[in-house]
Amino acid sequence: MPFTPEEIHSLPAVLSAPRFATYLAEKASDKEAALELYRWNMELSAAFFVPLQICEVSVRNSIVAAIENTYGANWPWEKGFEISLRNPQFGYSPRRDLIGLSKLPTSGKIVAELKFVFWERMFTKSHDAAVWNQQFMTVFPNADSAKTVQQLRGEGFDKLGKIRDLRNRIAHHEPIFRRNIQDEYDRVRSIVAWTDVTAADWLDKVENVTAMIATKP
Repeated sequence: MPFTPEEIHSLPAVLSAPRFATYLAEKASDKEAALELYRWNMELSAAFFVPLQICEVSVRNSIVAAIENTYGANWPWEKGFEISLRNPQFGYSPRRDLIGLSKLPTSGKIVAELKFVFWERMFTKSHDAAVWNQQFMTVFPNADSAKTVQQLRGEGFDKLGKIRDLRNRIAHHEPIFRRNIQDEYDRVRSIVAWTDVTAADWLDKVENVTAMIATKP
């Protein structure tokens, strides 16, 4: 649907000059073309919420299974698990994140409130001996068995970091149109497939991200 003259006049100001400048620069200062790109970026960002949600829930539940197998069902309150978490003075601290939620009544409620970065940081080498050497292939049965646990865990850390960056850009309404969208989707899908190939195949059926690649203005 084409933009009306009134929309072409008003929308750039509503979106703000600094935010809209990125799109104008991409479209050689053509306001209408820039608005088309902005709309596509907005719709693409909305479409990404489906694969991102499936990915986050899938990887989170698999990591929780590995932690439970290691520390027991009450792992959020187990001192052994707490002290295994990094606690840097500055920046994000998985330990402080967990302790801050310890008053919640169930582990399920704590899982729901822990930040995405918490699960990403579970893929650091500090958890290899206690958790991943025994649990990785149990909770991620479809990961590449030709690779070592350390290689796979490192791959998971790298992928989740990139997925979290995409997620954060979308959440803050930032442009993602310059990214390789197929690569972004494939990365998300691959993490889902580690746990369950059927779920990854189902994701292919319900997502709209890849269909939008060809419609980029």
